[in-house]
Amino acid sequence: MTSLPEDPPSLISEDDRDTAVQRLQEAYAEGHISHEELDEALAQVLTARTGSELLSPLASFPEKNAGTTSTIAAAGGRIRRRGAWRVPRILKVESAFGGVHLDMSRAVIEHPTADIELQLGTGRARITVPRDAIVDTEGLHTGWKDTLCKVRRSSRHGGPRIRISAVMGFGRLKIRHAWR
Repeated sequence: MTSLPEDPPSLISEDDRDTAVQRLQEAYAEGHISHEELDEALAQVLTARTGSELLSPLASFPEKNAGTTSTIAAAGGRIRRRGAWRVPRILKVESAFGGVHLDMSRAVIEHPTADIELQLGTGRARITVPRDAIVDTEGLHTGWKDTLCKVRRSSRHGGPRIRISAVMGFGRLKIRHAWR
C-alpha cells in the first residue's frame, strides 16, 4: 500500500521575513540577545524558505503584545520624543512640573489607533501628529487654559487615529498636524 504524499511546506513571503528581521533587531536593541546571536539568527531568517525554518530562530522570544502600554514620567524637567520613535498602543505621559513635546510626524505608528493619556500639573504640552492622522480630543479636561487644537476635522483615509485624553492643571495643550 502506498502512502499519501504530505502537503508541501508553505513558502514564506517577504513580509513574513521582514517581520522576523524586525523582531530580531528589537530583541538585540532591548539586550535580549548578543551581537553573535543576532548575526546567527539573521542568517537563518534571511535564508529561510518555509514557515518552520523562519520560526526556529524566533522560538525563544515571546509573542509581540498587540496592546502595549508605555509610561513616560518626570517630576520636573522636560519630556521630549521626536524623530523616528515607536509609538505604543497606549502612551501615558505624566509630568508634575515641566513641558512635554511629542512629535509624532516621523514616528513609527504600528497600531491603527494610538491612545495618548496626559496627566500634567503645570507646564505646556505640545503634540504634533502625522499629516494623515485623524485626531480625537473628546477626553480633554483642562483646569486653567483652553486647549489650542489646530487639527483638521477630516483627514485622508488610511492614517492612524490618535485619541488624546488629558487632565491638566495649569498649562496649555497645543495639538497640530505636521507640515510634511
